[in-house]
Amino acid sequence: MNYNNFTSIDHWKKWLWATIRFVLILGLSFIILYPVLQKISTAFKHKSDLYSPNVIWIPEKFSIDNFKEVTRVMDYGATLWNTVSLSSITTILTVISCALAGYGFARLKFRGSNILFGGVILTILVPPTTILIPIYMNLKDFTLMGIIPLITGKSVNLLDSYWPFILTSITGNSLKAGLYIFIFRQFFRGIPKEIEEAAYIDGAGIGKTFTRIMIPNALPAVITTTLFSFVWQWNDSFYTTTYLTSSKVMSTQLSSLPYNLAIRLEDDTSGVDPFYLSMVQDTGILLSILPLIIIYLFVQRYFVESIERTGIVG
Repeated sequence: MNYNNFTSIDHWKKWLWATIRFVLILGLSFIILYPVLQKISTAFKHKSDLYSPNVIWIPEKFSIDNFKEVTRVMDYGATLWNTVSLSSITTILTVISCALAGYGFARLKFRGSNILFGGVILTILVPPTTILIPIYMNLKDFTLMGIIPLITGKSVNLLDSYWPFILTSITGNSLKAGLYIFIFRQFFRGIPKEIEEAAYIDGAGIGKTFTRIMIPNALPAVITTTLFSFVWQWNDSFYTTTYLTSSKVMSTQLSSLPYNLAIRLEDDTSGVDPFYLSMVQDTGILLSILPLIIIYLFVQRYFVESIERTGIVG
């Protein structure tokens, strides 16, 4: 067999592998994007399109009535503002507390540090439902280790406010905080100790070394945990529905959207159509994830780079 035959075989192998890879990527992309595409198609449908046999993906009557109904029922403007505020506050406090904890476990060796870090790993493995009742009772009758009753004569109810999220974020006990501490610990352990030693020689203390040296070098870990914390808090319905009862945030408003819409349509002579409720629910889901999609379009490059750096260094 001559050289040209070998070249032809290699060419066909490369072409076959490229084709297989393209088909696999296309199939995976469709599986991931299919729910989003379906909700986009449903959101722009008119109510009459639900019963049209000709309508599958493209509506016969494009309409934005679903968006108008969702924004009215969910009070979308106020809900969006409250959700952004809550997610931003918890994200900032969580990143700060988890970065401090991760640095302490990575660099400051003390007696019992391994046991404490084992407790951090345990918070990742143990389902949050197992400790929900003690946390709930503690926040319902909050005493700050008995100090508040000595001053005011009674405990304080912190439920239906942002204080449960603030306190758990400050103490590194918020949603997925154990994972963030682990990420920071692994990243800080990958930074050469000579950098810290040089800072100590120049007269910097632990605090200045952490803020001036370690945090700037841990920027990929900061970006990763910031995005994870913001998105998970945005989509959280477990703690949000537990701690908040009257505040309008995206997860609570979205879960009660069909019920509120049904009450709104009770006076309609046509009755409440369950298929229409499902269509409006899909529109509400689309509007709830739309801000996250917009954010990702702007930060996806930094997010991918930070994930790569975190994996390499950690």
